[in-house]
Amino acid sequence: MIYLKTREEIELMREASLLVSRTLALMAREIKPGVDALKLDKLAEEYIRDNGGVPAFKGYHGFPATLCTSVNEQVVHGIPNSQALKEGDIVSVDCGVKKNGFFGDHAYTFCVGEVKPEVKRLIEVTKECLYLGIEQAKLNNRIGDISFAVQDHAEKNGYGVVRELVGHGLGKNLHEDPEVPNFGKRGMGPKIKNGLTIAIEPMINLGKKGVKQLNDGWTIVTVDGLPSAHFEHDIAIIDGKTEILSTFDYIEEALGLKVLSS
Repeated sequence: MIYLKTREEIELMREASLLVSRTLALMAREIKPGVDALKLDKLAEEYIRDNGGVPAFKGYHGFPATLCTSVNEQVVHGIPNSQALKEGDIVSVDCGVKKNGFFGDHAYTFCVGEVKPEVKRLIEVTKECLYLGIEQAKLNNRIGDISFAVQDHAEKNGYGVVRELVGHGLGKNLHEDPEVPNFGKRGMGPKIKNGLTIAIEPMINLGKKGVKQLNDGWTIVTVDGLPSAHFEHDIAIIDGKTEILSTFDYIEEALGLKVLSS
């Protein structure tokens, strides 16, 4: 059952999504060699609560932390720990917030210091996959159009597209219908309508598409041990137009990649 949102509900979702964006920007300022994810997690939880939100992941089906921090070959759902990040690592930071009864949920993959060129390229292509998917998230298209755009760009660049984990609807629940796979065929799946709110989140591997779950019951890793990248945005269809409710602007300003006008 797909729950289409009113304009008022979408604006509440935008508040939650932007709180996630600002939390990820705080992480961008802290991520460097020698920092551990437990410190990042503590800072994130404090910031979310100080700004009127509740961490969405903490306690969700027993997940123990505010952030999912997935390093190198970890695809998603990494549990923050005390191991220091090293020069050349990459880390996907996925964060969810509940505010005003609605959820925001998005993710960014960070470089820790200087990373290998082939890994940097993986990150760039994964981010491109996200925006190509968003371009297809338009009125009267279908979910499969998003899925095809992500898969096509990733595979043209020689990367593996994770099958077992998908994007999703969100709103009053963290995960709602419809599922938004990162692989599929044009013209298939539910039709995109006004009021649809979804999280699009490509998970793209440097090597093979295959993944497995670690014994902690959460962390998903690549089967070949090669790095994986992950980006996620929340989007809504409002009056026939596609709007991104989350933003990378705060993150990229913190990283020195973008200057925001006041």
